Amino acid sequence: MTSADSPDDILARWRADEAAVLKRVQRETGLASRAMLAGKTGLQQMQAMVDGLAPRAPISGTMDFLLISVADGEAVFQGRPQFKHYNPLGSVHGGWFATLLDSALGCAVHTTLPVGRGYTTLEFKVNLVRALNDQVPLVRAIGRVVHRGRQVTTSEAELVGHDGRLYAHASTTCLLFDLPQG
Repeated sequence: MTSADSPDDILARWRADEAAVLKRVQRETGLASRAMLAGKTGLQQMQAMVDGLAPRAPISGTMDFLLISVADGEAVFQGRPQFKHYNPLGSVHGGWFATLLDSALGCAVHTTLPVGRGYTTLEFKVNLVRALNDQVPLVRAIGRVVHRGRQVTTSEAELVGHDGRLYAHASTTCLLFDLPQG
């Protein structure tokens, strides 16, 4: 966001980004086959999802969010908070926040993986700093790798609105490992 960007400009750009991704991605959710992922780096695997060459994760359909972009050490997800995501107290459930943030955190780590490496989450922490409701049209979970190690990688993410408001932030530690051959 630059100082010249108004919240309306940002919202329009986010909607345009979403429309562009929706034109490319597969409508059906599913799992990528091993053959589809074989020989690709983590970044190439994630970019295949953005480009519509690999299916969207099933959770993205259930929770109404979409992978918008990836780069080395970064992943951006966009979500649409809706009434169906509410808790009994009348705001979006913390689990929805956590799901978007966990996706951004893990996928940011995934983009750093060389061919033949995998990861799993060791720990995940989320801080909810502002309530969210369905009057907020879109939010973005922006994940970035903080530390790349041979065995451990950490990342942080923020959940922000088009107006720059921070709704939550999170961090994770992931264990890296060699994938089984074959």
